[in-house]
Amino acid sequence: MGLTVAAASLPAGTSPGQDRWGTNDRAVVILDGASSHSSEAPPADEYVDALLPALLARVDDGDLREQLRDALVDVTARLDLTAGEAPSSTVLILRVGEELVEVAALGDSTALVGHPDGTTSRVTDDRLQHVGADQRCAYRDALGQGEGFGEAHRARMRELQRSERPHRNRPDGYWIAEADPAAADELVVRTFPTSAVSWVVLATDGIQKHLDRLDAWTDAASRDSAELSALLADAQEWESAEDPDGQRLPRSKPHDDKTIAVWRAPA
Repeated sequence: MGLTVAAASLPAGTSPGQDRWGTNDRAVVILDGASSHSSEAPPADEYVDALLPALLARVDDGDLREQLRDALVDVTARLDLTAGEAPSSTVLILRVGEELVEVAALGDSTALVGHPDGTTSRVTDDRLQHVGADQRCAYRDALGQGEGFGEAHRARMRELQRSERPHRNRPDGYWIAEADPAAADELVVRTFPTSAVSWVVLATDGIQKHLDRLDAWTDAASRDSAELSALLADAQEWESAEDPDGQRLPRSKPHDDKTIAVWRAPA
């Protein structure tokens, strides 16, 4: 029996996409996979399909960084991956104990923690945003000016990816779950007294952007799974109908996979 959460996932295109989520007795894990640039590497969906159970089997107790490291070693060996040429994934973990709630992030997925006094704490890993900063500004500015998702945009995204690649899993760059177990040591972990947590919302960046746009994190925290599914569908419909060129909400592509999970403290 897993930790009780409300959750929903919506792929950007053909199901199931590259987001994954799951629970065990104490934890929620959310992954957001990205494909490798190597034609010999397995696809990202195969990678996250292996990493999710490897993590869920380990994260009930102990140090989250050590458990992520062990999971990466396992998956790297099982899929015969090569560091720098493998698919990758963000990692978002919530673990609930009698005394402590732990929230951990690697890559650009985000969690918001709600407290009994009405304040919130944001847990994310923003190191990727500092890599290729000029290219990020360029593509967002171009979208904001109405350029759209055409060939010029795709060229900018290829240039951004080229600038990111040498900085993957490097001290001067950013860290992501891939085939280098050292990335686990860079997991961002925040710890809160269980009594100081009312709810936690965990989101991949495909829906995080909309939660920020709408200031809707607290609203999401009150929703059940069906209502969270409706939230994801509304966000995707808004992208299609209201912002098909990314002018109002600059983003890397017209749609991204969207996954959200909500844990609420027992009354």
